[in-house]
Amino acid sequence: MLRWVRQQLGFDPPHQSDTRTIYIANRFPQHGHYVPQKFADNRIISSKYTVWNFVPKNLFEQFRRVANFYFLIIFLVQLMIDTPTSPITSGLPLFFVITVTAIKQGYEDWLRHKADNEVNGAPVYVVRSGGLVKTRSKNIRVGDIVRVAKDETFPVDLVLLSSDRVDGSCHVTTASLDGETNLKTHVAVPETAVLQSVANLDKLVAVIECQQPEADLYRFVGRITISQQTEEIVRPLGPESLLLRGARLKNTKEIFGVAVYTGMETKMALNYKSKSQKRSAVEKSMNSFLIIYLIILLFEAILSTILKYAWQAEEKWDEPWYNGKTEHERNSSKILRFISDFLAFLVLYNFIIPISLYVTVEMQKFLGSFFIGWDLDLYHEETNQRAQVNTSDLNEELGQVEYVFTDKTGTLTENEMQFRECSINGIKYQEVNGKLTPEGFSEDSPDGNRHSLMKEEELFLKAVCLCHTVQINADQTDGADGPWHANGIAAPLEYYASSPDEKALVEAASRVGVVFTGTSGDSMEIKSLGKPERYKLLHVLEFDPNRRRMSVIVESPSGEKLLFTKGAESSILPRSKSGEIDKTRIHVDEFALKGLRTLCVAYRRFTPEEYQEVGKRLHEARTALQQREERLADVFNFIERDLELLGATGVEDKLQEKVQETIEALRLAGIKVWVLTGDKHETAVSVSLSCGHFHRTMNILELVQHKSDSTCAEQLRQLAKRIKEDHVIQHGLVVDGTSLSLALREHEKLFMDVCKNCSAVLCCRMAPLQKAKVVRLLKTSPEKPITLAIGDGANDVSMIQEAHVGIGIMGKEGRQAVRNSDYAIARFKFLSKLLFVHGHFYYIRIATLVQYFFYKNVCFITPQFLYQFFCLFSQQTLYDSVYLTLYNICFTSLPVLIYSLFEQHVHPHVLQSKPVLYRDISKNAHLGFKPFLYWTILGFFHAFVFFYGSYLLMGEDTSLLGNGQMFGNWTFGTLVFTVMVITVTMKMALETHFWTWINHFVTWGSIVFYFIFSLFYGGIIWPFLHTQDMYFVFVQLLSSGSAWFAIILIVVACLFLDVVKKVLYRHLQPTSTEKAQMYSNRVALSDEFIALQPLSRARNQLSKIRWKKIRVQSAQHVTLLKAGTEGRTIGNC
Repeated sequence: MLRWVRQQLGFDPPHQSDTRTIYIANRFPQHGHYVPQKFADNRIISSKYTVWNFVPKNLFEQFRRVANFYFLIIFLVQLMIDTPTSPITSGLPLFFVITVTAIKQGYEDWLRHKADNEVNGAPVYVVRSGGLVKTRSKNIRVGDIVRVAKDETFPVDLVLLSSDRVDGSCHVTTASLDGETNLKTHVAVPETAVLQSVANLDKLVAVIECQQPEADLYRFVGRITISQQTEEIVRPLGPESLLLRGARLKNTKEIFGVAVYTGMETKMALNYKSKSQKRSAVEKSMNSFLIIYLIILLFEAILSTILKYAWQAEEKWDEPWYNGKTEHERNSSKILRFISDFLAFLVLYNFIIPISLYVTVEMQKFLGSFFIGWDLDLYHEETNQRAQVNTSDLNEELGQVEYVFTDKTGTLTENEMQFRECSINGIKYQEVNGKLTPEGFSEDSPDGNRHSLMKEEELFLKAVCLCHTVQINADQTDGADGPWHANGIAAPLEYYASSPDEKALVEAASRVGVVFTGTSGDSMEIKSLGKPERYKLLHVLEFDPNRRRMSVIVESPSGEKLLFTKGAESSILPRSKSGEIDKTRIHVDEFALKGLRTLCVAYRRFTPEEYQEVGKRLHEARTALQQREERLADVFNFIERDLELLGATGVEDKLQEKVQETIEALRLAGIKVWVLTGDKHETAVSVSLSCGHFHRTMNILELVQHKSDSTCAEQLRQLAKRIKEDHVIQHGLVVDGTSLSLALREHEKLFMDVCKNCSAVLCCRMAPLQKAKVVRLLKTSPEKPITLAIGDGANDVSMIQEAHVGIGIMGKEGRQAVRNSDYAIARFKFLSKLLFVHGHFYYIRIATLVQYFFYKNVCFITPQFLYQFFCLFSQQTLYDSVYLTLYNICFTSLPVLIYSLFEQHVHPHVLQSKPVLYRDISKNAHLGFKPFLYWTILGFFHAFVFFYGSYLLMGEDTSLLGNGQMFGNWTFGTLVFTVMVITVTMKMALETHFWTWINHFVTWGSIVFYFIFSLFYGGIIWPFLHTQDMYFVFVQLLSSGSAWFAIILIVVACLFLDVVKKVLYRHLQPTSTEKAQMYSNRVALSDEFIALQPLSRARNQLSKIRWKKIRVQSAQHVTLLKAGTEGRTIGNC
């Protein structure tokens, strides 16, 4: 029974075997002793709380914070012993803080639940009871037969049973899983491939045995046993049979598959890193400061307790005539009395720990996060998407980033290839209006307006149309002449390719006159200038990274045997014996300098004898049981020689807008950029060069294709040596997934040393969990840098969750990255505004907020400590209990909150145009020990001036009231409190650079509110209060001219040194930020407050402001204005 309860609670999971047995359509054996295995349901869970665990789990997380736990202890002490202040003074703020934080975190988790429900509630079709049943994704069970239609995403991990094709094949794209946009072919076993109808599938009796779930996307081991009449047929299952959740069906009308892994056991979910609570560096600094202040508090409490007993050593002070002890007090234990007094002093001074700091920080983060969504500069008009905040706890971390880890496909690029140029027979061509035009010729020139192709051009385009693995949309291959619209005009063919380059090339060829129209059996059909031709496909020599080329052998309509080859120039040019080799090499270099992806194209004619020898060798190699791969490589090298060069192509992988500028800005800001991609080595390097991640002047180092520890270590040592020798130039490092695994296994330190000395690092062929490992490696290095990961696919989720800050791109690869990120933006270019403006502002605001809170609480409680020297350490309070409670909640809370929401110490445009300013706040510069020490000493200095200034000016003269009445201790305490409220509020005003009407309202309004409240509170006898200590005290204090003089003098004395320090430092030792402030003042771009409005209204108002500015500015200022409005933000006004 106990074991069952533990299993249900998840503490003792049931024993699992190494394999799982799945009965298709859940047709379990009929014999009685069979016990079905338990499998996970198909729900995806990214949320942190449930209805049942929210309260205990949230309370546990909140009380892990030092201040919250401390105030809980203080509150309990106040309940248990007689203390100078009421338990309400600690309990009420604590309850307020806990409640506000719980509401905020509950709301954020509710958004995650909402996103999960959207995914789990998606409609799917399953085969049940002989028919198709529509249900929700979360209801799919292991063993269900699921139908997926074209362009739909697979809702579970499926073993393919059949498709609409006779051979049982289908094509899928796994872009959202591994970043690869190429089509992958999956096949069903022959016995189930023929079952293409629901009725036939419903009769299927089969069992699948496979491995338990694992994270490796490319590994699957299983077998299917099919019962047919009296015999059982066993077929192996591998990765080619498994369709992964998150992948998308392409070029196939529909498929049927059986669910083998569901929910959080799918490979996609296993590649998610488990969600953990991220904590910002600022919060860690806050906890460190709290511990220091706890030590100060304990020191003051212990010192006060010791001094009390030292004072009471004299009998006249131990029991004065006016305060006799009871019999119980005389007989009580001295140790217990000492502990009781120590706790009483602890309660008296406990306000040095600012509990309201946490609630103010929570409110600042929560409200401040809306400004990111409201920022029109982060709004993408084409897709109608604005920035999204999933976690507001990390706002200030955006201002501390030192490393950016970015995906490539869909993050840096648009994932769209475009044909740009080609070189044919030594002549460069460009595509102009669907025609190949030689360089230097326009369409209007005599040779530029040709309707026919030269022989070399036609052969080159035929090679491009035949040497590929492109497929055509199944819907478009029905007619022999291709698809046609109703009006008789040919519809453009929809191509699917294993490589985006191939697709771009085939599409370009079709535009200029040579169209690939599809395959029919073993034939490839093309149209050359409208004339159909059929080539018989004899052999395909597949691409591999060692050869870096692919080839096809075809038979032309005339019966000639031809080899067409395309590949990297380094693998084609050395094998070419004829053609314009030198000119083509120059053109390839020119294409590469433009950032284009280059391929060379060549061909070879076979004599009948040569082809017979080729066919024989290929057959022997492909049927070999031993060393098949090595034999095939030898044969391929034998075939792909003595080539005749046809030309080269230049294809552009279209980068997202302003990617190059963004990466350069990140580099100027001192941020290192690493690109982590699942793409091929050549593709990744090409994109890195074109986007500016790698510079042409960089020395590119490679750590690729290593199979053993020894070779990897040797290469690392050589790279380290080269970096040391060539320390003047910049280095870029390229590393692939297998080499990375070896490097991290035994040589982690050496690998990190090489990486840190490189300006840019590119990791290719990375599995999703490898990306997370690389991020963790940097995170846990001795320097502990702040990391940011950005990506758009499910393959980036682990990396996004591992980094300190995770950003999802709202791209074409699903919403998994966005759902699991901390922030989401529509384009990579928005990252610069997010970091340099929002991150900078959030960090400056919260750094000032945190240190100001400690400062004002030191100002608040130090006079209380000093007052004990004047009252024999009797634990008498200097302030009234209402003032104690309201000081942090009402009197001083709003100015700093509004400052932390709206402060702009430098204009946003200046911050974005000068990324170097980001360096000023890096490495937690404004929350280090020196700034903390400055604010703490300043707090103690001001506290001493408050107390002793009031004492010297007013304390000795006790008859200053007009009616001759003497000042009392409450009047003195109220004077100190009044001076303190005005000074700390004015100190906040001195720190404010950006004034709005709200700042004015809360700053001066707080002081006015304090005076009005004090007059109201002290002017009425409140029946529910035990004592009326403050009755008429404030009125009498303000009726004294000397009191007004003392208040003004003390406030000026406190703030005068601050003003002098600021002026001297700004003029003698200005920081780059202060110089930028002076620059932004000279620019004099006016700001109008547009915050806290709906996006549509804000947009309209912003356009009005821009129009108004353009109208009033003179012509020579228009350029400056345009630059200024680009940095415009709603949220930061």
